[in-house]
This record gives sequence, C-alpha cells and structure tokens, in this order.
Amino acid sequence: MGWLGRIRRVGRIVEPSTAKPTAAVAPPTGVAGSVQVRHVDAGSCNGCEVEISGAFSPVYDAERYGARLVASPRHADALLVTGVVTHNMAQPLRNTFEATPRPRVVIAVGDCARNCGVFAGAYGVAGAVADVIPVDVEVAGCPPRPQQIVDALRSVTGR
Repeated sequence: MGWLGRIRRVGRIVEPSTAKPTAAVAPPTGVAGSVQVRHVDAGSCNGCEVEISGAFSPVYDAERYGARLVASPRHADALLVTGVVTHNMAQPLRNTFEATPRPRVVIAVGDCARNCGVFAGAYGVAGAVADVIPVDVEVAGCPPRPQQIVDALRSVTGR
C-alpha cells in the first residue's frame, strides 16, 4: 500500500486513514514536484520543531520527496508554521506570508497552530495560524510525528 493509503485529506487536515484510498491528492495549483519550505515558529513550545528536524533527518528524509528547507521567505514556495501565534509574532508572520512569492502554500503543524491547543485563551495568544493568515494544510498532533509532517509535505509536492 502506498503512502496515500495511510493518510487522507479531510478538508485541510492530514490525519491517519482507515479508509481505502480513492484517488491521489492533487498538489495545490502552481506548486508540485518540489517545494522550498520556510519554517516559521510563531510561538511554539519547540516540540514541533524537534519533530520537523526529525522529518528532515536521514531516517524520514523529507528531501527525497522534494521538500527542502530554505532560510528566506523570498526563496520559499511554502510556509511551515508551528505554535500559537503570539501577539508579538502576528505581524512578523503576516510580513513573512506577504514576502513569500505566489503561488504559496501554508502548512500549520501541530495542535497549537491548528486551534491553539492547550494555550487557547492565554493572555499572550493572538490566535491560531488560520486566524492570522490563510492555511492550506493542517497537521494534527501534539507534537505530530515526523511521518505525519512528511506526509503533509508529500501532499503538497505530489510525490
């Protein structure tokens, strides 16, 4: 069974699937094959960062599926955003989003990025990533496993 049999895309959430795969997930328009990824920590506890480094390690090797981390949003096709968006990071996240050329994809990694997780309602929290910028793909988990992150990147690259 291929990787599409192990995940399904439900709306914008990538999660384990028990259903049989029906069709390949189409990459977002204009981004396919390989994707340059800019990681943005909007206010996380660093749990997701550890798992992202695992996803790009030799064990999971996200680069073999066409995903590569870059240092500048101007070189990126996608933003990989972790953590709740704090008040201090809301505007820098918007600026990073605007600096990323179109077409672009935003991937919210972890429960905090998706719905503020355990930090919902905290005084320093501006909201989830989708409250600040549009999100295309969400990865559930606290923190998500490296394989889930690789699967989300593969749904973007189509590989």
